[in-house]
Amino acid sequence: MGIETGSPILMFMALFALYSPLAALSSYLPIIGRFSPRDQLRLAIGLFINVVVFVLLAVWVGEPILELLGVTTAALTVTGGIALLYAGIPMMRGLEETAPAADERDDANPANETQESWRSVLFTPLTFPLTIGGTSFGLIVAFAASAQGIVADLYLSVAGLVYAVLTGVTVFAAGHLHRRVSDASRVVLSRVAGILLTAIAVTLLIGGSTRMVIDTLASLGRI
Repeated sequence: MGIETGSPILMFMALFALYSPLAALSSYLPIIGRFSPRDQLRLAIGLFINVVVFVLLAVWVGEPILELLGVTTAALTVTGGIALLYAGIPMMRGLEETAPAADERDDANPANETQESWRSVLFTPLTFPLTIGGTSFGLIVAFAASAQGIVADLYLSVAGLVYAVLTGVTVFAAGHLHRRVSDASRVVLSRVAGILLTAIAVTLLIGGSTRMVIDTLASLGRI
């Protein structure tokens, strides 16, 4: 019963701490704020589905997939850092602040609220790496590797489902909050979120690169 009841709870707590809903909320704001409420709901649902698929893959076939592709969680972490830099630096520099002017010219046509499809941000950067990444994948794979039997894997899958609900609710809350703040507040939040995303990206790059070097040296028998 220790594996079946303890590990799922521990895995959810670890994912919760790694995800940090409050930090994720602030990083979501400038990304989903330019979309309509309907599209924001679609993003929340889409993120939930993506996380469910991600968790199930990690629990049931995570280790074989990594071995088959020859990809390490450290490499995924570095990739996530690069993707996050691509999204965070423009926000930190305020390059995203030109969008409202274009929207004001299209006020007569609500259909042109945004020319960008919500699907363009659903996978990158919303799902990967803001919500899930190499670290979270490795964490779930580690718990799955220590599980004993199908029942234990089912418990882990349920914990992952609860985590997916949490991420979807956080995105929905971010959209709701964005509609309640002023334009000036949005600009400030966008700059702060850009700094946060860039800092997270640098952390991912350094951490992932360090682990890649250590793994390489270990494989060569140098350490």
